[in-house]
Amino acid sequence: MTYKNILIVKLSAIGDVIHALPVARALKQTYPDARITWVVEKPAYDLLTNNPDIDEIIIFDKPKFKSLTGLLSNGYTFSKLLKSHKFDLAIDLQGLFKSAAISYLSGAPKRLVYCNARELSDKIGQRICGNHEHGHVVDRYLDVAQHLGCKIDQVQFPMNITEVEVQKAEAIANHAGLRLENPYVVLAPGTNWPSKCWPTTHFAKLADQLYDNNMIPVIIGGPNDKRLAEEIIANTKIPPVDLIGKTSLKQLAHIIKKSQAFVGGDTGPMHLAVAVGTRVVTMFGPTDPNRNGPYGENHSILTPDVPCICCWKRQCIKTPMCLETLNPDLVYQSIYSKLEMKVGS
Repeated sequence: MTYKNILIVKLSAIGDVIHALPVARALKQTYPDARITWVVEKPAYDLLTNNPDIDEIIIFDKPKFKSLTGLLSNGYTFSKLLKSHKFDLAIDLQGLFKSAAISYLSGAPKRLVYCNARELSDKIGQRICGNHEHGHVVDRYLDVAQHLGCKIDQVQFPMNITEVEVQKAEAIANHAGLRLENPYVVLAPGTNWPSKCWPTTHFAKLADQLYDNNMIPVIIGGPNDKRLAEEIIANTKIPPVDLIGKTSLKQLAHIIKKSQAFVGGDTGPMHLAVAVGTRVVTMFGPTDPNRNGPYGENHSILTPDVPCICCWKRQCIKTPMCLETLNPDLVYQSIYSKLEMKVGS
């Protein structure tokens, strides 16, 4: 069957949207004449712009739909917009009630959802179970593409960083004291779960070790990570470069792309590093790296030796928390083993 108008519903978060990018590439390669539209929430919108595999982006402004009044005043208009595209296929990669509702409101006669869908979303779309049901999220999404006849020769994360965004990123870095032609390592202390955060004191020690080996540590993250950056800086001999809250996602992607390595936990910027081809050293404890870890090879995944690993708990009541047991020396060695560089004394 040939599809002419395809809707992808993947709303958030940053890492999840990055995981779904290979689906757009696979669909466009298999159905080059198809028009592909993606519905996404505002925080991840920037990841999809200027993408040759995506013909249109529709923003789902979630705050407008949270109240009954908002739903009644905005629902009809949004549904009318979706139906005007005359989609013949809708792919719900979010697998939640809100994404299923969008898939349904699109009017597409064929609606697909992966078989691990929740919140009754599997009642609205056809459940697709492939060979990677218990594998990495990227491969699960691609199971849906393969169901549609897509041949996956190479998994690609298409992301177009324009020259304007490159220039802005370099200007921001220069203003903060970083020249991108110098060797540096990106540190991402923030995550959306407290249990996934590596201690700031560990990041501080790692930053000192990097400086001792002529490598500049650069802290990145959103505005909510400012406190973490301040704690790291307060515990270092030489303050790292602080880029917290100073870049857009595409600007951050360029800065990560130019770095020697990325260090952080299970967080969106870690998956951004994978997408732009940067080596990752990541610390996993409460979540499963087989499902959510950095996709592909040439990355280092460090996990603590504890019986409660992969507990999937946002908060940890144990002392010390599992990630605290991963000491900075181990992370430092992992960075340089991936870079195939001699570790300084």
